[in-house]
Amino acid sequence: MTITVLDTCPAIREILRAAPADRPGLLRAVLEPAAGMYRYFPGEVDLVAMHRMSSGFPLDRDEDRCLEALGALRDADAWGRIGRALEDALAVQLAATPGLAVPDITVLLVLGDPGDEHFTGPNLGMTANGSVPGHLFLTLWPYPENLARLEATAVHELNHNLRYGSGSVVWDPATVTVGEHVVSEGLADAFARQLYGDELGYTRIGVPHLHDDAVFAKVVSGLGVTGMENFTAWVHGDATAVRYGATPVGLPTGAGYAAGNRLVDAYLAATGRTAAEALLVDSREVVETALRVGARDRS
Repeated sequence: MTITVLDTCPAIREILRAAPADRPGLLRAVLEPAAGMYRYFPGEVDLVAMHRMSSGFPLDRDEDRCLEALGALRDADAWGRIGRALEDALAVQLAATPGLAVPDITVLLVLGDPGDEHFTGPNLGMTANGSVPGHLFLTLWPYPENLARLEATAVHELNHNLRYGSGSVVWDPATVTVGEHVVSEGLADAFARQLYGDELGYTRIGVPHLHDDAVFAKVVSGLGVTGMENFTAWVHGDATAVRYGATPVGLPTGAGYAAGNRLVDAYLAATGRTAAEALLVDSREVVETALRVGARDRS
């Protein structure tokens, strides 16, 4: 297998300097290698529209600001660091799970939108997706905290890719539960923390609620919910649910990440396994074990 981190920096710079009318076409060419991310969507996906919906850099404003931010990513060696982190993490994972099926992976890093208040506010300037085997997609604004966590963020998404690309854990939209999504976020964070420690390994949006027992209890009450249209509120929180037209359930941003970390940490402590060793564990086993040993009462 191969991990290919596409060097999008020159192309994004060209887009930001191009005539506005030319930008959508240039952007579409940049995004085309990631089109496979949307292979489960009904019908043909407009990649430029998805870029806008996903808080990608704007095509009609903030050019100077975005060029400066792109320079910050370049100066931080973002693309090189991500590639090296993924190769190192894969070696750790394969040592823990010999024979794991690993897909070829294409990694796309794009600059985010500084004018998107949800992206820069509740999402703290970072969104990422590694749930579709063969693709990792990172959208970020180079706040110092995000630059420091480049490796951990990429490794988190790699964990998703390997969990669902193995063939052992199936994400069936008709039957998958909030519990699977929450546990998968906890496992991915645990893997990032195994490699980079707690300071860098936690997904930032979940950190404020790690010790909030009320938030934990609320998320646990929804672990059996099915229907992917319901997941946003339970995992990402009400603000993101409202952003994308989903129904709020009374949870803050990152609630599912915080609860997932508590469940997974309790499971790992009870079993003595590392996050890498637990990559393919059934989410029901994680939840049952964690609640049995008292994750609900930990803070």
